[in-house]
Amino acid sequence: MNLPNLLTVLRIVLIPLIISLLYQNLGLWAAIIFSIASLLDALDGYIARKLNMVTDFGKLMDPIADKILVISVLIVLTEKGLAPALPVVLITARELLISGWRSHKAITGGVISASIGGKIKTVIQIIAVLMLILKLQYAEIVLWIAVLMSLYSGVEYIGRRGKTSRG
Repeated sequence: MNLPNLLTVLRIVLIPLIISLLYQNLGLWAAIIFSIASLLDALDGYIARKLNMVTDFGKLMDPIADKILVISVLIVLTEKGLAPALPVVLITARELLISGWRSHKAITGGVISASIGGKIKTVIQIIAVLMLILKLQYAEIVLWIAVLMSLYSGVEYIGRRGKTSRG
């Protein structure tokens, strides 16, 4: 297992710690660990591309790790009354639908690579989650912006990125 893949696994391992910190009302620590996990996402991708260490494991697990990280924390924040349920449901539904779409395209010989819209969506989601954890003003507004960007990038994936390599 190469370094980028280890960083992806580390992100997944950090999720229970973040959730535990949230349940212990240690929001600052949860935000710090969440930030580290989010930075590891950027780092693992950068290393994989820069050092030509892209693997099938990384292609599969990196986006799954992202989704598990954001969705699990959003669910806990909803349970704790720190995030409204509707945007969390919409973000979760989008993530599951696009994951299914990408899987379908992969099975039929297509490749749906990450788009700039998807990358922006991820950054806005991370900012929203951090703001919610830290109970910052306007956190819900940023969460709704994340919903809008999630829906936009979902349409982008299905519309412009939904081409198969077979033509």
